[in-house]
Amino acid sequence: MTASFETLEYDVGGVRTVVKAIGRGRPVLYLHGAATIEGFDFAEGLADRFRVLCPSHPGFGFSGPAPHVAGMADMVLHYLNLVDILALPEKPHLMGFSMGGWMASELAGLAGERFGKVVLVAPAGLNDPAHPAAALGSIQPQDFPGYLTHDVSVALRYFPDGTDPAFAEAFGADRAREGETLGRVLAPFGMGHPNLRRFLARIANPALVVWGTEDRLLPASQAPLWVEALPNARLLRVEDAGHLVLQEKPDVLRPIGDFLAD
Repeated sequence: MTASFETLEYDVGGVRTVVKAIGRGRPVLYLHGAATIEGFDFAEGLADRFRVLCPSHPGFGFSGPAPHVAGMADMVLHYLNLVDILALPEKPHLMGFSMGGWMASELAGLAGERFGKVVLVAPAGLNDPAHPAAALGSIQPQDFPGYLTHDVSVALRYFPDGTDPAFAEAFGADRAREGETLGRVLAPFGMGHPNLRRFLARIANPALVVWGTEDRLLPASQAPLWVEALPNARLLRVEDAGHLVLQEKPDVLRPIGDFLAD
């Protein structure tokens, strides 16, 4: 992590929850994806106008274990509790990436009045058989970086390159720990919710859907489905970007910030 973050720590229902925070301004609550490989450095691109709060999910990243988690509903409850604890001076905007986009969708569908605007970056969860996501179990580990970014050199900087055994060991341990928790989140329905459109229909908040045109994990052809299902949404396509669109095309943080600030 090269950006300068504050580290905040809270007890949320017995789960040690670490929040990396950067910037000043209206708060933005950012929910990461199904792993923390890429970190939170992207948030520096919003920090000139917003205070970006980047919690690690229970059982992921910097946060403590959460053996009680049995599905996405537990994550949603965790974040409603965290928002209560934060007692922010104004409603935070809500931003979610990939699995965090699914999480943000359920949060906003159930409690949209707790948040300002909503940004969904290549969100998971809306499983449409006509627009299938990549089958994660079929991707070989050495091929995974090529699924994360269109320019594979961008993703490779987050993976061990064989020169640092300690980093490689820690990377493997982190993925195993996060994978165990992820398995419990996905246990009820897999990577999504069969009724997610019903949650989306309740989100009256202005919403922005952001998608890389070259996303190999969640195809960009899903993006219009999200915009159609959300009552007040528009789409921002990012050319020549894969799944990690915020890392591959950091300039996209400017129009995202403009949307949130407008």
